[in-house]
Amino acid sequence: MRVLVVEDEVFLAEALQSGLRREGMAVDIAHDGSTALENVAVNEYDVLVLDRDLPGVHGDEVCRRTASTRPECRILMLTAAGRSADKVDGLRIGADDYLVKPFDFPELVARLHALRRRATTAHPPVLTYADLWLDPARRDARRADRSLRLTRKEFAVLELLMRADGAVLSAEHLLEKAWDAHADPFTNAVRITVSTLRRKLGDPPILHTATGVGYYLDVTP
Repeated sequence: MRVLVVEDEVFLAEALQSGLRREGMAVDIAHDGSTALENVAVNEYDVLVLDRDLPGVHGDEVCRRTASTRPECRILMLTAAGRSADKVDGLRIGADDYLVKPFDFPELVARLHALRRRATTAHPPVLTYADLWLDPARRDARRADRSLRLTRKEFAVLELLMRADGAVLSAEHLLEKAWDAHADPFTNAVRITVSTLRRKLGDPPILHTATGVGYYLDVTP
């Protein structure tokens, strides 16, 4: 899951980024509304975690524009404005969910996973493909009866491939969705991650390379 945290309090933004990365998410930060809109215009985010009281472009306007131009991106308002009227206004202008500060981090994580499942194409809470089983919320992955000990990036790549249901995903797409904006576009991180993931998945082979195109799951001999 790729997330953009829009928060002008630097310490909180960095704490959220660090915590969500530990949950296996790719997380970018914007400290003002203008930067947030620039990021949304060039990156495909699954969820926007959005403060309302932002410098420059107000969070409400960021919400309106994102809901209009990127309807596939879910929006969670994370703000100190906690009156019932504030929540109603936020939801009316395009937010999909609303969480009031101070908040419990596990609840934020659970809400992000719930929003991911409510994307334009509904996603099940637990993913299966052949004998693979993956629970994004619990960070648990198995093949047959064997638990898979995966790194955060291996888990993220496997989740993307399972959601693709056998379709080929390019290295560029995997880099876009599983890494953040600081990833070097010329890095070999995707190739290395796929290689270690393939080894951990074991036999019979299920993760394959379409030469010059990308990677896909298939159990056909």
